[in-house]
Amino acid sequence: MHKITPFVRPPLDPEFLPAATWNRAYRAMVATDPGARSLVIVLERPDGGASRHQSRVLAADHPSSAVSLRYAERLLKFLLWQKGGCTVRVAGAPEIAAYLAAVYSPTGPRAFDYAFMGDKVYGRVFSIGATKEEDLPQERDTGLPVGRHLAGCRIGFDLGGSDRKAAAVIDGRVVFSEETPWDPYFQRDPAYHIEGIHQSLCSAAAHLPRVDAIGGSAAGVYVNNEVRVASLFRGIPPDVFERDIRRLFFTLQERWGGVPFEVANDGEVAALAGSMSLGDNAVLGISMGTSQAGGYVRPGGDITPWLNELAFAPVDYRPDAPVDEWSGDAGCGVNYFSQQAVSRLADQAGFGFAEKMPAQERLVAVQQAMAAGDARAEKVYDSLGAYLGYSIGHYADFYNLRHVLVTGRVTSGTGGERILLRAREVLAAEFPAVASRTRVRMPDEKDKRHGQAIAAASLPSIGETVGSRPARTNSR
Repeated sequence: MHKITPFVRPPLDPEFLPAATWNRAYRAMVATDPGARSLVIVLERPDGGASRHQSRVLAADHPSSAVSLRYAERLLKFLLWQKGGCTVRVAGAPEIAAYLAAVYSPTGPRAFDYAFMGDKVYGRVFSIGATKEEDLPQERDTGLPVGRHLAGCRIGFDLGGSDRKAAAVIDGRVVFSEETPWDPYFQRDPAYHIEGIHQSLCSAAAHLPRVDAIGGSAAGVYVNNEVRVASLFRGIPPDVFERDIRRLFFTLQERWGGVPFEVANDGEVAALAGSMSLGDNAVLGISMGTSQAGGYVRPGGDITPWLNELAFAPVDYRPDAPVDEWSGDAGCGVNYFSQQAVSRLADQAGFGFAEKMPAQERLVAVQQAMAAGDARAEKVYDSLGAYLGYSIGHYADFYNLRHVLVTGRVTSGTGGERILLRAREVLAAEFPAVASRTRVRMPDEKDKRHGQAIAAASLPSIGETVGSRPARTNSR
C-alpha cells in the first residue's frame, strides 16, 4: 500500500499508524481489484453463540496479496477480543485461513490468544478452519438484560489494579463510598485478595440497615461468577488459583448469607453507568486506568455475550509498535489508554522519571504538571487524545455507537478534558460521519464519584437466582 499519513499526529508519537486509516487504505486498494473476494469470519462459542463478520480481500494472485494476511490477522485479533470465541471458521480465502491457523497456534506468534480463547476462557481447544460460505452458521448473538435494579440496600464494589472501591447504596442513592489502595497483581497469598475485598464490603455494610444484594465490577473474565483468568490474580500459583480464587465470589457470597451476588467486568459496568446516567443506549464505555477496559450497551439497552476486552484489541498497525508485556503483541489498546501509556509518553516528553518509579506515581506527577501548565504534560494528553480519536474511528467499524463514555484514573484532572478535545478534533477531521452521530464525553463529577458504584450495585436482581450470566471480561 502507499504511505499512510494520518491528518493528526500524536506530538510525542508521530509514527503512530492508526488501524482505522490503515484499513481504509486497504479497502480502497481492494475496491480497485477486479479479482477481489469475499472474506467471512465466524466466531463460535460453546453456549451456541456465533458472531459473523464479512469483508473483502484482494485476489490470491494480486501483487500485494501479502498485505491481505496482515489485514486478516489484525481483523481476527480485534474480533476475538471484541466478541470472543473458541472455534473460528473462515470462508472465501483458504490460504488466509491456513495462515491464521498457523499464527494462532500453540507455537505461533499469537500463542497467548490461542491459550486464552481456548482452555482458559471457554474450556475448549481453540481452532481455526476453512469452510465454504454456505456451510457457515448464521449470526447468533442474543441480547441479555443487565443491571438497573435499584431497590433495596445494596453494596457496589469495583476492583482495579491500584485500588478497590466500595459503596453503600439505598434505593439507588449512595450513602457511603470508600477507596482503598492495594497492589493485587503479584500477591501470592489468596487471603490478600479475599480478605481485602471482604474488608471493603464490611466498610460499606456498616452504613446500611441490612444488605439485600452485592454487585461488583472487576478486571477479569467471569463465567457464572467464576473467575476464569485475570491479571488481578496473576501472582497466584495455578493450584492455589483453582482452590481459592476460581470460586472467590461464591466464597464471599456464602460469608454474606447467600444474598444475591453478581460480578461483571469494569468496562461493561462503566457502559451501564453511562447508559443509566444518559437515559440512552448504544454506549461504548472505555476505562483508562491501570489498563484499558471496554464495555458496550446495545441500542436496545441490552448487552451481548461478547468479551469487549479492548485492552488486547490492536489500534496501531506499525511494525515496531509498543509491545504488551503480558500478551507479547504489539500496538494493542493497553499501551495507548492506560497508566502504561502515560508512563511511556512521559519518557518521550522528557520527564526523566526514575526507571523503577511505579506507573501510578508517574501518572500523578504528570497530572500535577498538567495542573501547573507544564507544556510537556500537555503533549502527553494531546497524544492520548489523538490515540483516542483514531481508535474511536476504528471502534465505530465494529460497534453501533451513539455515545462513547471515557472514564478512569488517566482522565482525572484537566488532562481528561484535553484528551476529549483532541479526540473530537481527530474525529471531525478524519471521521466526520462518526463525529456527527457519536457524542464523546466523560461522566460529570457526580457520576465520576458514584455512577460506577450505583451501576455495579444494580447488577443483582433481588430474589433472582444469581450466577447465570455468561462470560464478561476485562482480563487486565
